[in-house]
Amino acid sequence: MSALVPLLVTLPLLGAAIALIFGRRRRIQVGVSIVTLTATLVIAAVLLNAINATGVPIAVSVGGWPIPFGIVLYVDRLAALLVVVSSVVLLAVLLFSVGQGAADGDDETPVSIFHPSYLILSAGIFNAFIAGDLFNLYVGFEILLVASYVLITLGSTESRIRTGVVYIVVSLVSSILFLSAIAAIYGALGTVNMVQLSQRMTELPQETQLVLHLLLLLAFSIKAAVFPLSFWLPDSYPTAPAPVTAVFAGLLTKVGVYAIIRTETEIFQDNDVNTLLLIVALATMIVGVLGAVAQAELKRILSFTLVSHIGYMIFGLAIATPAAVGATIYYIVHHIVVQTTLFLAVGLVERRAGSTSILKVKGLMRAAPLLAVLYFIPAINLGGLPPFSGFIGKYALLRRGRRRGHPADVRADRRGHHHLAPHPLRPDARVEPLVLEGEGRGRRG
Repeated sequence: MSALVPLLVTLPLLGAAIALIFGRRRRIQVGVSIVTLTATLVIAAVLLNAINATGVPIAVSVGGWPIPFGIVLYVDRLAALLVVVSSVVLLAVLLFSVGQGAADGDDETPVSIFHPSYLILSAGIFNAFIAGDLFNLYVGFEILLVASYVLITLGSTESRIRTGVVYIVVSLVSSILFLSAIAAIYGALGTVNMVQLSQRMTELPQETQLVLHLLLLLAFSIKAAVFPLSFWLPDSYPTAPAPVTAVFAGLLTKVGVYAIIRTETEIFQDNDVNTLLLIVALATMIVGVLGAVAQAELKRILSFTLVSHIGYMIFGLAIATPAAVGATIYYIVHHIVVQTTLFLAVGLVERRAGSTSILKVKGLMRAAPLLAVLYFIPAINLGGLPPFSGFIGKYALLRRGRRRGHPADVRADRRGHHHLAPHPLRPDARVEPLVLEGEGRGRRG
């Protein structure tokens, strides 16, 4: 089973190479992309089923190199679940783009770059989800960001180039902060493996831990579009083609949230910044909603609501109980599907009406009732109306927020701090996620 784990990354990269070779054969590119993402989805589903059945995460040391020198790929329930959901979304958006006739992006380019870039983006997303160390997580970020630079500027229009430059600069700043944090952590502890970091972090003074913690949070918060670091998102996403915007809104910010989950629940369990996260989460919710109310263009409205809902996810992490983290994971899955669907529906509105401005588009309910339904259902879901998944997720988060500090949910360690017990991302608190030399138990490929 462990042999399947590296395929989650290598298959999309191989598919991207093949698609680039057949750049002048659009049908072959489409076929390669669909087959690649379908195969990745099947592999991810098999891994998720196996982990659910055994209750043991799968860790693979690529090339047989010993930890901490080798690249470790780690798949637990959370990673497998997000890879499955991401595969479904990526495949659905790909089929949408093919059906819409927007797969090539830039018609003036003799070699189609949409499919290779799209598959490289997929590889970066999957690699980030299954990374077992911080540097490999950084590599996953960089892979998806390089591909996103290409996708966000498809068509080479003035607005896309301008917003693409802003997106690139912000992403580079985030990457520099992340790399600086990795260098500081390695210099202090001699490893970037997440399990070893969780074991060794307590050796550092609390002040040093806090600095490293905040540095990582700052880098991940830019990628997740957490206020006040979300200024770039409403201007960057709406200018891209509809399929690209849908993938960006549905998945890229969630990779940043996923990195924050790993940071908060695995590496810095004894370093409490929950009050700061709670303040930031509430500010993100409010600013996102106020920004959406002030817009008249559907893509910008959805971009601001995206920022607002990131606040809900950070809110769940700030509560810092196993149940709250579980509610956050549920909300991430819900939001990936709903936000992607909404942006695809807006793409159809733009294709039908020629605009996405609510001041210009009128009478669409009568002209295209099916399209109205396709937009309305995910919209009320996003709003949290019962009995849809948005209501369930918000109710779970608010309920856990009301119970914050309940003795059944948290326990204090000997320093007086609170952290999760048992670890919410491990199916069994007795199982070590990765096998280290002479310590812990687990499953290794």
